[in-house]
Amino acid sequence: MDETKKDYWDSLEEFVLELPEEPPTFPPRELIFNAFHQTRYHDVKVVILGQDPYHNEGQAHGLSFSVPRGVSLPPSLRNIYRELEDDLGASPGLDGDLHHWAKQGVLLLNTVLTVEAHQPHSHRKKGWEDFTDAVIQKLVERESPIAFVLWGKPAQKKKDLILIPPHCIIESAHPSPLSARRGFFGSRPFSKINDWLNEQSQSPIQW
Repeated sequence: MDETKKDYWDSLEEFVLELPEEPPTFPPRELIFNAFHQTRYHDVKVVILGQDPYHNEGQAHGLSFSVPRGVSLPPSLRNIYRELEDDLGASPGLDGDLHHWAKQGVLLLNTVLTVEAHQPHSHRKKGWEDFTDAVIQKLVERESPIAFVLWGKPAQKKKDLILIPPHCIIESAHPSPLSARRGFFGSRPFSKINDWLNEQSQSPIQW
């Protein structure tokens, strides 16, 4: 996939390169594409698609919903851990670093890959949506099926890109405190993913 030759890429690249130091942008520039370094194309079994990165200092490190070790859990991740415990009876991790998911084939992707400090949605319509559309389309082309988890409306807008058998779509409200009680809690995404992976003769995720 060579998106650098597409019309939108030049303006997106210019936007990123010209971002000022203040206010800061998250994640740090060297971690913008971290999700793709942690989960390679041919290893992807699950895509968890969120909205945009965490917008507070020290939280975002290029994996959707994940934070570095030692950083307090954001509310969305606390709700994800709560649902995980209710769903599978699994004790949540001691920290919010989800690299262990990524290393098992879970691509932790946001629809938009950067954000201005303390300004959610601030980098929408800069070209990131075109890029993540292309990523999803490339994944859908694979013969090996993938489970796509769409949390929240921005993620669910990608649904039409995925409606090609034999891929699986699991969707619900976003785990944010603003919406978690409107369909995220009780959605049981983790058991659904693993049940589907077992049906595909793929190893389940150790959440």
